[in-house]
Amino acid sequence: MFAHTDMAAREYYVFTGPEAGEKNDAIANIREQTRKRLGDVSEYRYYASDVDVSYLVAQLQNATLFEPALFITVRNAETIKSKNDIELLVNWAKSTADSANTLILISEENGIDKKLEAACASDHKKIFWEMFENRKSQWVESYFRKNGFSVTSDAVEQILDMIENNTDSLRSECSRFFFCFEKGHTVTCDDVDKILSHNREENAFTLFDAMADGSRSSSQRFETSIEILDKIKSASKSGYLIALIAGLVYCFRQLRTWHTIHANGAHPTDVQLKTAGFSGKKKQEQYAKAAKVWNAGATSSILALLASTDGSIRETSELDENIMAMCIYSIVIKNGLFPAKYEQEI
Repeated sequence: MFAHTDMAAREYYVFTGPEAGEKNDAIANIREQTRKRLGDVSEYRYYASDVDVSYLVAQLQNATLFEPALFITVRNAETIKSKNDIELLVNWAKSTADSANTLILISEENGIDKKLEAACASDHKKIFWEMFENRKSQWVESYFRKNGFSVTSDAVEQILDMIENNTDSLRSECSRFFFCFEKGHTVTCDDVDKILSHNREENAFTLFDAMADGSRSSSQRFETSIEILDKIKSASKSGYLIALIAGLVYCFRQLRTWHTIHANGAHPTDVQLKTAGFSGKKKQEQYAKAAKVWNAGATSSILALLASTDGSIRETSELDENIMAMCIYSIVIKNGLFPAKYEQEI
């Protein structure tokens, strides 16, 4: 997909957008091509908030005898804002010096700093958009078929209602059926209930549902949300909060989209809803319910709060559970406002 061009050109890529599965597949493909071309490479994975850009550029410029080729990925690249940091990266990217090193800047947003994008060759950057609704259904059906199963159309819709709509999440969750049934089995809605609903672990999406349950008081929603957070913690490895925040960001971005398509009293058609990512009545009901809890302004505040919380958790390892609890408190009790101080309810 991303062909290697002139050996003197920088192996510099910018991959953005919400579709994590296809993005990760593209990165894996480049990694494999690099190893075939150069032999073994030294791989480094960073988050933009955790790495000093001057160190990163020095690392790219100074390959050693022990590391003849580097393959570096930097996630959350949208947070690279410093003028000096951007200048360092742009100068490296535009340098004509021969180098086997590869740098891939990655973001779940649709873009990063314009100068960083402009310094990247057009065939080395791509926005990985979330799949259209018909592609999601086709992807699920094809995935089951390739693994020797079939699946009913109702079951496909139910799966898409329950799982974050990127191919990484779909691949992980759908593969659970292959351990529970013999090849040739047709997966039905009852099977989905048994495998995904009854045995489903708590995660960002069940947490979002609990926080958005407008039939309960804010204090009840907060209490349930903290219980879910504790369950997620007990079943997870270190670093789980970053993935949890990413899942919540996805949910609230979807809520922001819901508010946008319903702005000024608009009544989108089923086709428009599905095109915007709201396939199936269950998902539409879920976001209609959430929209009554958080209006458009609150949703924007919550997204800013989640971004701030992500940064705070990356900076410390001692109080991260407390920071996350305060984030949930702010979402549920304060509609996304930053609390001035720890309040008595905590």
